[in-house]
Amino acid sequence: MMPLHLGPIVRWRFRVMLACSWILSIGFTCIGAEHTAPVTHAVPAAFSDMLPEFLVEPDDVYIVKNKPVTLTCRSKPATQIYFKCNGEWVHQDDHVIEHTIEPATGLPIMQVMIDITRQQVEKIFGLGDYWCQCVAWSTTGTQKSQKAYVRIAYLRKNFDEEPLGKEVALDQEVLLRCHPPEGVPVAEVEWQRNEELLDPKTDPNVFITADHHLIIKHARLADTGNYTCVAKNIVARRKSTSATVIVYAASGAEDMALYVGMVAVALCLTLLLIVVVLVYRRRKGSLDADVADSSILTTGFQPMGVKPTKPGVWAPHRPPRSKNSHLLTIHPDLTTTTTSYQGTLRSRHDGTGKFSMTNGPLLEPLPNGSHTLHNGKLPSDPNDFMTRLSTQNYFKTLTRDSPNTSYGTFNFLGGRLTLPNTGISLLIPPEAIPRGKIYEIYLTVQKKEDLRLPLAGGQTLLGPVVSCGPPGVMLTRSVILSMDHCSDAVPENWAVRLKKQTYEGTWEDVLVMGEELVTDPYYCQLEAETCRVFTEHLGRLALVGESLSMVAAKRLKLVLFAPAYCGTLEYSIRVYCMDDTQDVFAEVMELEKQLGGRMIDEPRVLLFKDSYHNLRLSIHDMPQSQWRSKLLASYQEIPFYHIWSGSQRSLHCTFTLERLSLSTCELTGQLCVWQVEGEGQSFSLDFNIAKDNRPLDSEFLLMDNCTPALAGPSAFQIPYLIRQKICSSLDAPCPNGADWRLLAQRLKLERHMSFFASKPSPTSVILDWWEAQHFHSGNLNQLAAVMAEIGKQEAMIFLVSDGEC
Repeated sequence: MMPLHLGPIVRWRFRVMLACSWILSIGFTCIGAEHTAPVTHAVPAAFSDMLPEFLVEPDDVYIVKNKPVTLTCRSKPATQIYFKCNGEWVHQDDHVIEHTIEPATGLPIMQVMIDITRQQVEKIFGLGDYWCQCVAWSTTGTQKSQKAYVRIAYLRKNFDEEPLGKEVALDQEVLLRCHPPEGVPVAEVEWQRNEELLDPKTDPNVFITADHHLIIKHARLADTGNYTCVAKNIVARRKSTSATVIVYAASGAEDMALYVGMVAVALCLTLLLIVVVLVYRRRKGSLDADVADSSILTTGFQPMGVKPTKPGVWAPHRPPRSKNSHLLTIHPDLTTTTTSYQGTLRSRHDGTGKFSMTNGPLLEPLPNGSHTLHNGKLPSDPNDFMTRLSTQNYFKTLTRDSPNTSYGTFNFLGGRLTLPNTGISLLIPPEAIPRGKIYEIYLTVQKKEDLRLPLAGGQTLLGPVVSCGPPGVMLTRSVILSMDHCSDAVPENWAVRLKKQTYEGTWEDVLVMGEELVTDPYYCQLEAETCRVFTEHLGRLALVGESLSMVAAKRLKLVLFAPAYCGTLEYSIRVYCMDDTQDVFAEVMELEKQLGGRMIDEPRVLLFKDSYHNLRLSIHDMPQSQWRSKLLASYQEIPFYHIWSGSQRSLHCTFTLERLSLSTCELTGQLCVWQVEGEGQSFSLDFNIAKDNRPLDSEFLLMDNCTPALAGPSAFQIPYLIRQKICSSLDAPCPNGADWRLLAQRLKLERHMSFFASKPSPTSVILDWWEAQHFHSGNLNQLAAVMAEIGKQEAMIFLVSDGEC
C-alpha cells in the first residue's frame, strides 16, 4: 500500500515501478522508471499530468474459418501500450507498434495491433469467451480500454423450424414460421417468394416479426408461390426448404354456377372420350385379326401351290421359282387357327422362360421349333441383359462373395470391420447404433477403373475409393473410417477434399480440410500415412487432393517383379509405379502371384511432385557379352498425368531383356527410376534366374490376420465399463485443466480440440480415435500412464480383470 503523504513524484515513481514489475515478468522493456521518465516522444509540459486517452479501442470481432483477426488500440499521450488477453500479457514480439505526433498539440500518439488466431481461441474452448484489452501508460498513470471479445463464427446447416406450405382463402392472414439455424454471430433472416426477395418496405402487405416469421396480412392471388426462409451471417448463407402457398377464388353464388357448368362440360367430354375409345378398339380388333391371318401365313414365306386333296377342289397357279426359293423349308399348316401375337411364338408344351434375341430375319426358326418375332435390336444373351439392367441401381446389395468385402451384424455395443492387408477399417463405437436396433453393415474397396470420379485441374486421388453401408442407416454417434493416403502430409501444399457419391451417381464435396466446421456431418483427420473420417452418414467416399504449389508431392511405391522361372532367351522385368497405399500393394501382389512372379529387391518410395515432369525408367551396367536390352531407346517414360491422376492402380513398365545363351543365368545391373528434374531411386540387380525360383515373396506384405468382422467387446482394447468410468471422470470441465482437454494434449490431438468439444462426450470421441489408431499395436499400459499423468485415480482401473468388466 503506497503511503498517502508521499509527494506526486514519489507516487508516480512507485506506480511506474509497480507496472514495470508486471511488464518485466513477461519479457517487455520498461521505460520511465527514473525521475526524468525518458520516452521516445517527450510530452509537452502543459500536458505532463494527463492520463492516456484512447482514440481507438478494440472492438468485438469474429474469426471466419481459419483467417486471423486484428485488434487495434490507439492512445494519446501514451508512452507504452500493451495488450492483455484472458488475464495474460501478450508477448512484446507479437505487437506491431506505430508512433506519431498530433500536429495541433504535439502530444505523442501510439498505435498497437495484434493478431489473434483460431488456435488461440480454441485453446480455452469451454472455459468462457476469449477477450482482450489494451493498457496504456503515460507519465501520469495508466488507463485500460474496453474488453474486445473474439469468437469463432459459424452457422449450422439445419433450421430449427422450417416453413410449411398451406392453402388459404382470399384476404385471409397467412403465417409462415421460421427459426434459423444456430450461429455466431446470430443469423439475419430474409424471405423469398419464387427466389425473389420480399421487402416489407416496398410491399406493406407483408411483415417479418422479431422472431423471423413471415406474415401476409391479406392473402392475394399474386401471393401464390414458393416461399423460402434465408438465414445468413458472415460465414455462410442457408436456405430452408420451400413452402408452397396457394391462395384460392372464396366461393359465392356466381362461383357456384361457374363450377356446375365446368363440371357438366367435363362430364360430357369424358363420355365422348369413352365412346371414341370403344369405337377405336372395336375397329382395331377386326383389323388386327385380318393382319394376323395374312402376316403369320405369309411373312417369311413365298406363295406356293397346294394340291387339292379331293377331286374338284381348286388349287392356285404355281408361280415361277425365285432366287430364294431354297429357303422355303417350312410349310404352313392352313388348317390351324391363326391369332394375333407379338413376342416369341412357342409350342404349348414349351414352358421355359428363356428367350432368344438376334439380329436375323423378322421370323426365323429356332432350334427347339419355336419362332421369335423381333422388333429392334436387343442383347443376344438374356443373362447379360438382366445383369446390366440390375446394375442401374447404384446402391445395390453386395453379394457375399465379393472380393475385398467384409460384413458384420452389430448392435449398440458396436464393433469393427476390417479389410485385411489394405489398411481399411470401420470402427463402430459403442452407442453408435441405437439400442434395440441390429444392423448388418458392410465395408468394401472399389476398383478405381470401374468408377467415374471426375478430377479437375491438378486434382489427384490420394487413396482408395471405399464404400460402407447400407446408406441412410440411422446412427447416433460418428463411426470412424480409416484408410491409407499417399500425400506428403504437408498441409500447406494441399487442398484436400472428401468426396461422396450421391444416389444419382454424381460426386460432391462434403468436406474441405482446413475449412471444416465442428457442425459439419463429416470430419477428417490426416495423419502421416492414414486418413480417419468421422461421420454418421455411410456411403461411398474418396479422398481427393489439389496441389497448391509445385512442391506438393505424392508418395509412389516402386516394386520390381520378374518371372520365377525362365526357360527361354527372353527375360522380362516389370516395374510397378503405384500409389503408396496398402490396398494397391496387396492388389499388385495378388496379380503377380497369378502371373508366377517374384519380387526383386525391396520396394522403394519416391516423392512424385506436381511439376508436370514425366517419370523415367532405365536399366544400366548389364554385362554386354551376356545380356542386351530389346528397348530401342535409352529409357522408358510414363506421362505425368497417368501417374498424377491416381486412377490407374497397377501402372507399370516392362523391360524385355535377352540373354545371348541359355547357359547364362547370372543377371547383374542397375535399374533407375526418377522424375525429370526431381527425385529418383535405383535398384541393384544381382541374382540367378535359374536357381532362384522361389514363389512370390510375401514378407513385404503387412500380413493382417485379424478377423474381418468383430462385434461387441472383443472389437475394442478398452473394456466397456472402464470406458464409461473414464468418460464420466474426464468429460466434466476441471478448473486446473485435468480433464478431456489434457487427455487430448497428451495424445497430441490439440488441433482437433474444438471438434471434440462439440460432442456430448468429448472423452468418448478421443477414446474412439485411440481405438481406431491402436487396434493392432494398442497398449493399455501406455494409456494408463497418460491417465496417471493427468492425475486421475481412474488410471488404476486398467488393472482390473476381465471378469470385473
